[in-house]
Amino acid sequence: MKKKLIYIVAIVAVIALIGMTLSNNKAKNENEQAIVSLKNSTVAVRIDTVATGAIDQEFVANGTFAPSQELKFSAENSGRVTKVLVDEGSVVRIGQTLAIIKGDKLSVDVTNARAAYQNAVADAQRYDNAFKTGGVTKQQVDQSKVALANAKAQLDQANISLGDATIRATINGIVNKRLIEPGSVVSPGTELFELVNTSKLKLAVTVPEGQIPLLKLGNNVKVKASVYPDKVFAGKITFIAAKADASLNFPIEIEIANNPNNELKAGMYGTAQFEPTGAGSGNIRAISRTSFVGGVNAGQVFVVKDSTAKMRKVTPGRVLGEKVEILGGLEDGEIIVTSGQINLTDGAKVSIIK
Repeated sequence: MKKKLIYIVAIVAVIALIGMTLSNNKAKNENEQAIVSLKNSTVAVRIDTVATGAIDQEFVANGTFAPSQELKFSAENSGRVTKVLVDEGSVVRIGQTLAIIKGDKLSVDVTNARAAYQNAVADAQRYDNAFKTGGVTKQQVDQSKVALANAKAQLDQANISLGDATIRATINGIVNKRLIEPGSVVSPGTELFELVNTSKLKLAVTVPEGQIPLLKLGNNVKVKASVYPDKVFAGKITFIAAKADASLNFPIEIEIANNPNNELKAGMYGTAQFEPTGAGSGNIRAISRTSFVGGVNAGQVFVVKDSTAKMRKVTPGRVLGEKVEILGGLEDGEIIVTSGQINLTDGAKVSIIK
């Protein structure tokens, strides 16, 4: 019995020792967590001071080059192609013959129309002479004049149709596509050629509404092509849309004179570099784009005062490269967070990273 009591006492002592150890470990962990929590009670951020001043307002917009003129030629008459005088890549001038469609029937139509016209001329002359001697009525004279006018119109139409059998270029340019061969049978509307004029090109881009007051028709613009990164082409604004698209961006067209080697091609990717000099290009209040929480359109930034970060609603204006114009919500001299916002909440304590 005495031996059994000793075992019970020993077990109780072991249990008490284990409990005391666990309690000490818990207290130690809580102390360590408190120390860590104290160390991490502030969020490390980078800051900047709001100021008004002159900044570089250059901005860029991207688009694709398009030819200044582009025409698709279609057949006006039915017939068989007898000659094709140009190939894809050929340089053509206005009035140059591109192809000839067989015009035997059209020539016959012209001959018949000319004969009918000459006969109508003779009839009208005879009726006019006869009217002077009382041989015909005034109504018959008038009818002969109407017949003469109709015969003239038919002759003109026959000549036009015969002329349409010879396909001529109506713009200066390059044959981009040739869709017929000698012997091809065509009908009205059949596409024959595609011509493009790349001596001048257009670069179509879109510009945010905030930049529009700084742009004017005729403004010079530097243009670069992605395939020629070291070359700069001279452009000029020729069109500014009167209406914005759904994204509140305005379509702009820039005309560029190609160089003598015609290195620029329609469809290439291009970048316009705008250098605004108009109204509103003076000193402005702007902050870094990285200052915004959730993007520029959200219009929210953290302002730091007494080592505390406070969320504030601001009114952003133009995006000027890495800077964003501030139209309201901030004053010069205020401190804003430019980095570290992801860890911030409204009212959090901050420590400044130099």
